[in-house]
Amino acid sequence: MRGWHGLPEVPGDWGRSVVTIGVFDGVHRGHVGLVGRAVALARELGVSSVAVTFDPHPDEVIRPGSHPPQLTQERRRTELLAELGVDAVLVLPFTLEFSRMSPDEFVQTALVDRLHAAGVVVGENFRFGHKAAGDLETLRTLGEKYDFFAEGVPLVSNGETISSTMVRERLAEGDVTGAAAALGRPHRVEGVVVRGHQRGRALGFPTANVESPRYTAIPADGVYAGWLQVTQSPSPYQGERWPAAISIGTNPTFAGVERTVEAYALDRDDLDLYGAHVGVDFSARLRDTLRFDSIEALVEQMGADVAEARRLTTG
Repeated sequence: MRGWHGLPEVPGDWGRSVVTIGVFDGVHRGHVGLVGRAVALARELGVSSVAVTFDPHPDEVIRPGSHPPQLTQERRRTELLAELGVDAVLVLPFTLEFSRMSPDEFVQTALVDRLHAAGVVVGENFRFGHKAAGDLETLRTLGEKYDFFAEGVPLVSNGETISSTMVRERLAEGDVTGAAAALGRPHRVEGVVVRGHQRGRALGFPTANVESPRYTAIPADGVYAGWLQVTQSPSPYQGERWPAAISIGTNPTFAGVERTVEAYALDRDDLDLYGAHVGVDFSARLRDTLRFDSIEALVEQMGADVAEARRLTTG
């Protein structure tokens, strides 16, 4: 799979393509159908398939401060799109200047001149160009002008319309099971393990304190079952994945104020993950975040949480 960041990285001799376009945040089950259609059409035509996505999220550029919680970072999105079989992923830096392109200018500059589009596959509600002036019909009209076909695909799976907004809403409610059903896999929060207050270690449950990028979609405060995986790092644990109990919140028993994501790899007190880039996958919600009257009561509940997390993640 080829990966490009910006139009200048597309090789000058790149052949014709079937292109699919979208933010693809989360690469959810609706996106799977959309990308799968583009890949299938490319194979039928004997050309390459290209997924075009954007970074940062267009909303942050057009309406600063309105950036929605992000389900997947750029690297993770690219990995997931590659798993769907596309031949290349093009990440277009979304700038204010880029946002001012007319629909015709965007099509000619990106799809025709660089990707040599034979076909373009988008969601039925796709909008593009300055002030979202272009839609699917605009794309079809421009396709007649520039010699490519355009096809709209509903973002539907098993009769249900899927959207990134829906997934964000489920996560905000703590419904990680519902989010996973829409995504087709557990929701993942990624970040770097940093030093925290080390209270978990003192209590017998050493946790990885995960510092995630700005705008990350983090589930509602609570305790969850899931997995902790080292995703990229020179760490000797590279690629390893452990069942985990996960806590999100401000640690009210200790009068905390900073919201944190902490994951305890079950039965592992020997891990040194500081500085490692990890992914925390959420499988099920166990309970709300609570304030306990004593450390003893907290430790007892943590033991019960770990037992339930073990049951759910290891059978």
